Amino acid sequence: MKHLLPALLWLLATACLPFKPTTKNDVFNPTAVLPQEEAPHPKNSLEWWYITGHLTDVATGEKFGVEYVFFHFNPDGRQDYQMVHFALTDPKSQRFAFDYDLGKLPAALAPTLPLALVETKKAQTWTFAGQEGRYQLKARMAQPTGYAISLNTSPTKPVMLHGGTGYEQYGPVAKAGYYSYPRLATTGTIEVNGQAHQVTGELWYDRQWNCGGVNKKNVAWDWMSLQINESNDDLMLYTVHDTSTGQQIAGGTHNDAAGLSRHLAETDFKLDPTTYFVSPKSGRKYPATWHVTVPAQGYDLTVTPLVPNQELGLRIFKFFHLYYWEGMCRVTGTHHGKPVTGNAYVEITNR
Repeated sequence: MKHLLPALLWLLATACLPFKPTTKNDVFNPTAVLPQEEAPHPKNSLEWWYITGHLTDVATGEKFGVEYVFFHFNPDGRQDYQMVHFALTDPKSQRFAFDYDLGKLPAALAPTLPLALVETKKAQTWTFAGQEGRYQLKARMAQPTGYAISLNTSPTKPVMLHGGTGYEQYGPVAKAGYYSYPRLATTGTIEVNGQAHQVTGELWYDRQWNCGGVNKKNVAWDWMSLQINESNDDLMLYTVHDTSTGQQIAGGTHNDAAGLSRHLAETDFKLDPTTYFVSPKSGRKYPATWHVTVPAQGYDLTVTPLVPNQELGLRIFKFFHLYYWEGMCRVTGTHHGKPVTGNAYVEITNR
């Protein structure tokens, strides 16, 4: 499972309701069945369709980061909910803007393809359409104003099945369906602080389901995706921390230039924070710069945020704010001793 945050939201959505959350409608196959798994899973405890990555202005070379995600969850086996996150990062001006929406769905999501996910907030309509790496993404923030995307994607590498089967086992915590398209060639336009940019780039797509089982408040999560320029390799790495016991579960996937994937066990890599960021808004302390080593693959890397403050603050209930950090980072380091560069996205939750 990529993201702990949605599981926390699933908990929060049920915290004031008189029933016990259920995962009875979750779907467990021996391997992920594609393309069917891309469609909504009826009454799934928690699932999502997740886009992150770096975009470049074709005229000026300016860099931007984007996060765009639809969450679907059904905590009681009866009522469907949907949540959408949308964020844009502008390293040149050190701006980070985000918007989100959460609410009940009028009817259960149907298990149909192509995807046609829709969320409306005030006068803005956010859409996520398509399938198998070919998506049309359109959104405009309701607040702050002046931030929008209109993007089209297509895959340049094959699908990446995590855990070897498209199901990732997180120790005793959960078994979640998980696959990615690590490189989506992307074109279109974005608007940042009221200024339009024609952009191109390679976005990362995560598809996950059966994630309502991660429902412990004492769980913290570090996750990152890395796209290496020179080798055309991709890495997905995560660590789950039990803050009450100090125990951790770690894993990941290495995807080579030919699109062949290899599961990474906890002993195959290290994620070591070397600097930290303290949020002036929430007071939370997040790892910032990371030292990443994957010895068997020859990687010794440093992952650095392009904007220190990429913290999202979500007001879930009237008096409750949920904070997490997710943002664009640069990669530098070596591969078998030779210099490499790359793009990364990092998420840190519940710290």
